[in-house]
Amino acid sequence: MIPRTLFSSEHEAFRDSFRRFIEKEIAPFHADWEEQGYVDRAVWNKAGANGFLCPTMPEEYGGAGADKLYSVAQIEALSGAGFSGIGYSLHSEIVAPYILHYGTDAQKKNFLPRLACGELIGAIAMSEPAAGSDLQGIKATATLQSDGCYLLNGSKTFITNGWHADLVIVVAKTNPAAGAKGTSLLLVERDMSGYSVGKRLKKMGLKAQDTSELFFDNVSVPASHLLGGPAYENRGFICLMEQLPWERLQIAIGAVAASQAGIDWTVEYVKERKVFGQNVASFQNTRFTLAELQTQVQVARVFVDKCIALLLTDSLDTATASMAKYWCSELQCKVMDECVQLFGGYGYMWEYPITRAYADARVQRIYGGTNEIMKEVITRAMGLGAK
Repeated sequence: MIPRTLFSSEHEAFRDSFRRFIEKEIAPFHADWEEQGYVDRAVWNKAGANGFLCPTMPEEYGGAGADKLYSVAQIEALSGAGFSGIGYSLHSEIVAPYILHYGTDAQKKNFLPRLACGELIGAIAMSEPAAGSDLQGIKATATLQSDGCYLLNGSKTFITNGWHADLVIVVAKTNPAAGAKGTSLLLVERDMSGYSVGKRLKKMGLKAQDTSELFFDNVSVPASHLLGGPAYENRGFICLMEQLPWERLQIAIGAVAASQAGIDWTVEYVKERKVFGQNVASFQNTRFTLAELQTQVQVARVFVDKCIALLLTDSLDTATASMAKYWCSELQCKVMDECVQLFGGYGYMWEYPITRAYADARVQRIYGGTNEIMKEVITRAMGLGAK
């Protein structure tokens, strides 16, 4: 295999430490969390206490001032272990960076340290019942009132961390007539009157992830909770577009780690499982299938590592991140399907991690922008498609 050169000894020490945290605080409980439909709140508090939330935030805001490779190590560790209920990366590497990059000084001082210690759990509310990948089509509105507050109305769905979330970045139209140019981002707190959390959504996979509906009925949001302050009113869509490449690369990173784990579980299984008196690994079809999958995952990892290197120098463009998200999520689904086949009937049993990984993989081609949207982004960068 091609050696990975991105990570220093400090990164690997952090990875080992986080893996020990997983073994102690997540692994023994994840199956129960899948049954109840959400992880226990305590696993957030413990992660914060151990410095595993928002590690890339500056020290002045409660983080460690670390580079994004520390978060990459976390994503790989969780995805590689199949613990899909843990929403740390969205909290630490999507919600917190929005506040860091666009927030006012007061917003940063108020929210970032509380996210870093686990006092607050963060979510971002983009998708609506009638608007998913098409963020320009959102219907939620936030109308500025004479008292200086925004009156927020609308609903959101498929919101990761939605059940636990104390702080939600809500995408809403502050100037509906302006289309995408009339979009803003509001910081909505759980205790605001008119904000309510709907039912936890029952999903094909990601059983322990607390995905929920959110409702906003005349929620009075102070102007101080407009992300970035007055200068960022109606600039929300630009902020979303700037942050989506990293969000999509995170999906690709998780996809490669999960794919490798699926192969590793399958290699172990076929060495032990016997059919017609022979180990399943002794059949040429098994060996060739796994050889093909391993080759494709190795190619994907090299590409994703290059994308990570570009990200670290602020050189990752939207089209390349879209390629990574599209290709790696498609590969993840292919790997899991082939590995389930090699497990035979046991591959259909929920007690096996490959079965849960198969169910978890499917959504990767949908969230963060569907893969069809990724292809549109790629072709437009090529000078093709609609103007």
